[in-house]
Amino acid sequence: MAGVSRKEQRERTHQLLLDATMSCLVEFGHSDTTTQRIQDEAGVSRGALLHHFGSKTELLVAAIHHIADIRVANIDAMIADLGDGPDALRDMVTALRQAMTGPPFQAALELWTASRTDPQLREALLPAERRLGQRIRAVFDEHSGISDPRDSELAFESLLALIRGFEITRNMRSDQRVADLVIDDWIARASAMQD
Repeated sequence: MAGVSRKEQRERTHQLLLDATMSCLVEFGHSDTTTQRIQDEAGVSRGALLHHFGSKTELLVAAIHHIADIRVANIDAMIADLGDGPDALRDMVTALRQAMTGPPFQAALELWTASRTDPQLREALLPAERRLGQRIRAVFDEHSGISDPRDSELAFESLLALIRGFEITRNMRSDQRVADLVIDDWIARASAMQD
């Protein structure tokens, strides 16, 4: 590649490997995501993969942070235009639902499940998920209109449980209307908690 420095090429390869890892986690699941599949998906040599990551675990740990960064960016993009008007709560819930879907969330689910029995993954996953959780909580606090700390905590935790649960079971549902009705009910209940 003309005009591309070695540093830029290394960064590009690093990025390709992390993106390929996310894709493989979504397509094959954690147990069938191999370094060979990641290498093939990224279109790099074995030497390039090993230059960047000495083991599958090292690659997955880096992917955890990469996926969390993507998820934070998705949340920030979804909430960029949220206002403070009467629809702020509904708009915020819609934005969070959209941000907590798709390949980055699906890859994170694979890593959550794997981390249950892999202490090294769990150790890497916890700070990334805490950072993401803090960002989501800040968005919630800014746009929910619920100032009572107890009500806010209950509303926040129940919303996350609903959104995550519906996304986890999405592929088993032929009709998403029930999820929408449940979210509408949550919004009505949360609206009653607003100041």
